[in-house]
Amino acid sequence: MRELPFLDLRALNQRHAAAYAAALERVLTSGRVLLGEETEAFEREFARYCGVRHCVGVGNGLDALHLVLRAWEIGAGDEVIVPSNTFIATWLAVSHAGARPVPVEPDPRTHNLDPARVEAAIGPRTRAIVAVHLYGRPAPMDALADIARRHGLKLLEDAAQAHGARWHGTRCGALGDAAAFSFYPGKNLGALGDGGAVTTDDPVLAARVSLLRNYGSPVKYRHEVQGFNSRLDELQAAFLRERLRALDADNAWRTSVARIYLQALRDVPGLVLPPADDTQARSSWHLFVVRASDRDGLARALEARGVATLVHYPTPPHRQVAYAALGLAAGALPLAERLATEVLSLPIGPTMTDDDAAQVAAAVHDVLATTA
Repeated sequence: MRELPFLDLRALNQRHAAAYAAALERVLTSGRVLLGEETEAFEREFARYCGVRHCVGVGNGLDALHLVLRAWEIGAGDEVIVPSNTFIATWLAVSHAGARPVPVEPDPRTHNLDPARVEAAIGPRTRAIVAVHLYGRPAPMDALADIARRHGLKLLEDAAQAHGARWHGTRCGALGDAAAFSFYPGKNLGALGDGGAVTTDDPVLAARVSLLRNYGSPVKYRHEVQGFNSRLDELQAAFLRERLRALDADNAWRTSVARIYLQALRDVPGLVLPPADDTQARSSWHLFVVRASDRDGLARALEARGVATLVHYPTPPHRQVAYAALGLAAGALPLAERLATEVLSLPIGPTMTDDDAAQVAAAVHDVLATTA
């Protein structure tokens, strides 16, 4: 048995070493390092991949969310509905825009937003809903889009974990009024540093985000709005173009690992598995997240057997010091708090073999059978 890392980034990127070297050479030869041909080409290619008209490359996933909200002129006095269980960047984007995040509890089966709870949380100051495709499984976009339409709200996809995932056959990135992607190195479509993008069919929004990402400047030294510095650089765009070519194949491999887990672990007592793909949702399987009452004990036992795991996420945003001012005490969002104590992410990635997946499953069986 070999030691299994949670995600072997070195092996993953080494597969593209020759293509990355060629991408670097293109950038060096061009003499452009920002907002040049590589960024423009990636924006075209990723927009086409997602099935939308526009893509705007930005500095990271947080900026992608934030700049969309800014472009919609959402700010002080406004409220934005967010999931109670998500990475804190979803909330930070709302706060950076000057608005107030309003957390909504999840569907306990999928861990994604519960549409009924979303509708109940809408108030007179609500301007938008941020639907996170958590772990790579699309949120229930039909229901959320219907709610947004009936209440006159914007619907923003947080697709940071959902590159290539599909809802009723349509890829994430084309399911709301706009979508925000992260290209952090560990993502299904990862760069060799930070990066992000906004996708949309709205030309006005795309133009506004393009302006905001570059100091509010359409041309050098002319500034039309108070903008930001958040540009996807040429080198990362060149790398992403190479990775995009392999994305569907990588996602298919992740899906095969997920299927092995779902089959091998289906009858393990005390273990709650994520839902399988179905006719509605096709996950990108960015993460394979199980639930166990003694999560920490399971994680320690797997580590002793050479299997690395992670927790996504150990502390919900409302229990972070950064959001103490919201006054949401322990117990205020019980589903998010419970998930934070039970979830455990097993290794999954395109460099894993079937034998690796079987080794992980056998280790989980061994641990839980011993403690049952």
